[in-house]
Amino acid sequence: MKNIFKSFGLLIVAGAAFLIFTSTFIVDERERALVVRFGDINREISEPGLYFKVPFAEELVRIEDRMLFMETNDKSVQVVDGRRYLVDAITMLRIVDPRKFRETVGADLRLARARIETRIESALRQTYGRRTFDSALSKDRAAMMREIRDQVRPEALSLGIEIVDVRVRRTDLMPDVLKDTYERMNAERFAEAAELRAVGEAQAARIKAEADRQKVELVADAQREAEIVRGNGDAERNSVFAEAFQRDPEFFAFYRTMQAYSKSLTDKDTTLVLSPDSEFFNYFGQSTDRTGAKPAAE
Repeated sequence: MKNIFKSFGLLIVAGAAFLIFTSTFIVDERERALVVRFGDINREISEPGLYFKVPFAEELVRIEDRMLFMETNDKSVQVVDGRRYLVDAITMLRIVDPRKFRETVGADLRLARARIETRIESALRQTYGRRTFDSALSKDRAAMMREIRDQVRPEALSLGIEIVDVRVRRTDLMPDVLKDTYERMNAERFAEAAELRAVGEAQAARIKAEADRQKVELVADAQREAEIVRGNGDAERNSVFAEAFQRDPEFFAFYRTMQAYSKSLTDKDTTLVLSPDSEFFNYFGQSTDRTGAKPAAE
């Protein structure tokens, strides 16, 4: 009998423990909870703590209360000039209305992501379709991201989700267009380099011509000044010679004769065929004093 009461007591304790386990739940600060009774939302819990529910009659639905990130990669967009690009975007979102979130998508985050991603792809195409590729690389990029966010927000709010921000992470050319664009940019750079080179060569030719002109002018000025100096020197020299000749004509004649000897008889192979009584030999081999008397023989 004691064993029966003991077993019955254990069953009561186990049943109570199971009842407590199935009727209590904990909500932490990272989530919210919906208590659903027979398919209808009975109450919403937004504060963390320990709560109770009716076992078997009520069901607990946990919903994320943290910031969520969604990646949208390799979406094809076309800009105004007809070129196509691949765009990657990151969407930051948060569930702000758990009731609407469960009613619209059954609290299924994957289904909500799929619907939001479709709207983001459409917003990307509309935003890029009104602009050029350069806009995505300029200060207009921030305005484009705000525009995409504002286009997605109404769709997200209808699901109980708030779009906090949308960021465009990458904008690249399509693989089949990338090669053509590279070749076009390469040709443009070569043309620009050729133009710069032509301008440089023209400037170099102009500078060289200016330098040659200045050189000719400087040489001409130097030659002119040299001729003037040389002429002044020759005039001064002739003046000195004329003055010396007037003071002592005989000495001047002797000096000029010695210069003639020095210039004509320097080379040992020089041969002069002259008459012995030529004036060239007046001072050669004999000498006279100023009175014309010959010196005595030694």
